[in-house]
Amino acid sequence: MADKDSEQKPDFARGIPVADLPEGAMLEGVLGEDKVLLLRRDGRVRAIGARCTHLGAPMAKGIVVEGEVRCPWHHARFSLETGEAVGAPAFDPLPCYRAEERDGRITVTGRRHAPAKSAGRDPGRIVIVGGGAGGHACAEWLARAGHGAAVTLVSDDPDPPYDRTFCSKQYLSGKAKREATLLAPKGFDRGEGPRYLRDRVVSLDLGAEEAVTAGGERLPYDALVIATGAAPQRPDLPGFDRPEVHTLRSLRDADALIAAAETARSVAVVGASFIGLEVAAAMVAREKTVTVVAPDAVPLKKILGEAVGRFVQGLHEEKGVTFRLGREVTGFDGSALTLDDGSRIEADLVVLGTGVAPRIDLAEGAGLALAGKDEGGGIAVDGTLRASAPGIYAIGDVAAYPDPRSGRRLRVEHWVHAQRQGQHVARALLGEAAPFSETPFFWSGHYGTSLRYVGHAGSAEDPRIEGDVAKGDFAVIYREAGRDAALATCKRDKHSLETEAAWDREARANG
Repeated sequence: MADKDSEQKPDFARGIPVADLPEGAMLEGVLGEDKVLLLRRDGRVRAIGARCTHLGAPMAKGIVVEGEVRCPWHHARFSLETGEAVGAPAFDPLPCYRAEERDGRITVTGRRHAPAKSAGRDPGRIVIVGGGAGGHACAEWLARAGHGAAVTLVSDDPDPPYDRTFCSKQYLSGKAKREATLLAPKGFDRGEGPRYLRDRVVSLDLGAEEAVTAGGERLPYDALVIATGAAPQRPDLPGFDRPEVHTLRSLRDADALIAAAETARSVAVVGASFIGLEVAAAMVAREKTVTVVAPDAVPLKKILGEAVGRFVQGLHEEKGVTFRLGREVTGFDGSALTLDDGSRIEADLVVLGTGVAPRIDLAEGAGLALAGKDEGGGIAVDGTLRASAPGIYAIGDVAAYPDPRSGRRLRVEHWVHAQRQGQHVARALLGEAAPFSETPFFWSGHYGTSLRYVGHAGSAEDPRIEGDVAKGDFAVIYREAGRDAALATCKRDKHSLETEAAWDREARANG
């Protein structure tokens, strides 16, 4: 039986009038139980799946750019011709369908097989250090191209690759089960897929071109990808080594927080960062009393500006979160935080949202060039994400790369950006030579309100606001060095997509 949503959509098996799909239009309908998207571009009609394979966003609300359709929620990209997921965070393809235009009507007659993906050149032996966003995405792309058997993915995380964004959002709040976080299919470490090695790479032998693991294994490589990510920073304060004080980076960290929340009544979040505020929202969903403590006068002001920061603060206050802003924490005694004004905040559970530092020990030990503190630290890479030693790349939170739009080196701590860097390196290993030119992007959710952010600005001191921030319908442009550097939006997904696409083109032209 068709669901209520399907009953309101045109039945493409019966067809629609040609006039209902003018040039440039996108129209969602159904074919049996399938949700299908019809598009007309350059006079040609195409039919593909209507729901993003990442988290189910309606693709009809996205945009089409250079033969790709882009998802409105999390900016995944799919080929119109093949349905292939060509840009993270989606990995599974959209189904493709046969569309016919005849006698004044357009009909969809069934699924069609997409052309096979080119395997590219032989990449040789690939060792990827780190199973997070970038490492997994790199391995997945190589496996998709038929070279999975050439890849060894080494990770010191006890869990197989998973979506870390779930750790502070869906999983932590109780809206998703643990298995929903997993990225790698069953058998990722067997057969023709990448070998998944649960171990830690402790050193690189650059002369022998081998990675050495804690377990004593030597892994020869033709190319090595460092995707070691970043580690949470724990302030050196009295009591912050107690078991009631948690950081949140891994799935196991989320497990521990969920277990601790079972008996906790009051939660204190130290730091009004994105992670900190998402943890606050998750703890509210678990019906805990939540207080956020931060030295900032306004949450997220340095990134989003005062107006948007106050808007986000208001979303949390409406749900009962208490903010203690402009205050420093001086310690924790197991039952309460003490602040620099002498006041106390009762807390059974403390969560730190105090930032992360790139994990550079491996690169530093190998003598690879590092970026300066003014560049955000991390491993210095060139425009193709190559490190300073032959055959070595660095991606994700640990990589400091030259941004073609700003002309300066950036180290970006965004999940999707790390995934796209991993995919870029995989394409490079398969023979593509273009420099990395993806616009940074992230999203953040607060009680059903989602923010999108594209680009990168060093500060939010020069914002230009369009719309009404207080009503949660806005676009804010952040300028830097006389140019538009970043954009934050709420309920303006198409604007976000179009800006990202324009800045992608600019970056390619500058690269």
